[in-house]
Amino acid sequence: MTSPREIPWTDLRAGARAASERSYAPYSRVHVGACGLTEDGRVVAGSNIENASYGLTLCAECSLVSDLVRTGGGRLVALSVVAGDGEPLAPCGRCRQLLYEHGGRDLLVDGGEGAPTRALGDLLPDAFGPEDVAGRSSR
Repeated sequence: MTSPREIPWTDLRAGARAASERSYAPYSRVHVGACGLTEDGRVVAGSNIENASYGLTLCAECSLVSDLVRTGGGRLVALSVVAGDGEPLAPCGRCRQLLYEHGGRDLLVDGGEGAPTRALGDLLPDAFGPEDVAGRSSR
């Protein structure tokens, strides 16, 4: 597991803030950006994309995972998510599950300046992951 001290949190927060400025949020007006670090050192980012049919809205973390896959895949090791006010925002439940698939329980989630960094496994205990699919499939 990567130590929180080794993560360039300031850079990830700045990347998330920049991504939030490119979000599409005409309905809620809550502009969200996410920026992550992969185990091979790449930085990926995403922003929320709302839709008039609210259920089709994509969270910034969904957009970030798309960027991760688009740029070669791999594992996420750290993530910062911020709202349009520039302050950290915890991933929603749906996004926690999506992030678990691409970062696992050890993915570090930024809590913000002076707040604790938390592992995704603490935010999503007893998660269902890829290893469960293989072990629980039908005969």
